[in-house]
This record gives sequence, C-alpha cells and structure tokens, in this order.
Amino acid sequence: MQVDKKTLHQVAHLARLNIMPEEETQLLNDMSEILTWVGKLDELDTEGVEPLTHMTEEVNVFRKDKAEISISQEQALKNAAVMDAQFFKVPKVLK
Repeated sequence: MQVDKKTLHQVAHLARLNIMPEEETQLLNDMSEILTWVGKLDELDTEGVEPLTHMTEEVNVFRKDKAEISISQEQALKNAAVMDAQFFKVPKVLK
C-alpha cells in the first residue's frame, strides 16, 4: 500500500509531529512498508479463532484480604530509635 504526502501530513498532524521536508521521502517509504507488512495479516484464515482479551493465558491469583497478626507489638518496637510506651515516636512534621 502506498501512502501519499497528504496522508503523511494528516497522520503527523494527529500525532502532533513536525515533519521536515527532507524526512518526507523516508517516512513515506517506512509507512508504506509497515502497511504492506500489516496487510499480510489479511492472508491468514482466522475463521473460528476467538479474539484475545489477554496476550497470555496466565490468571492473577489473589489471596484473601484478611487481617491477621503477623508481628507482635513488642517485636515491632524492639528496633525503634525512639518510642513512647507502646508507640513509635517520630519528629513533628506539621506546625
């Protein structure tokens, strides 16, 4: 498939690209090659092929979101730089 200058400039406008005159010839050739390559997909027999919703058949496995105690308060505060009874003590950030 051949792309003309009008189509090239329309695509460039939609993509918000500035095309220099010296780039036109190379871009026209590149776009024509790409469209020719994509056009080869029309040769494939896709009868009975289900459309893809994902590129792989992997499925996300989510765990149940349930609260559980994984560390005790004493263990959490053991390495605290500064603590106040049962809480971490941090510098004041708001006035």
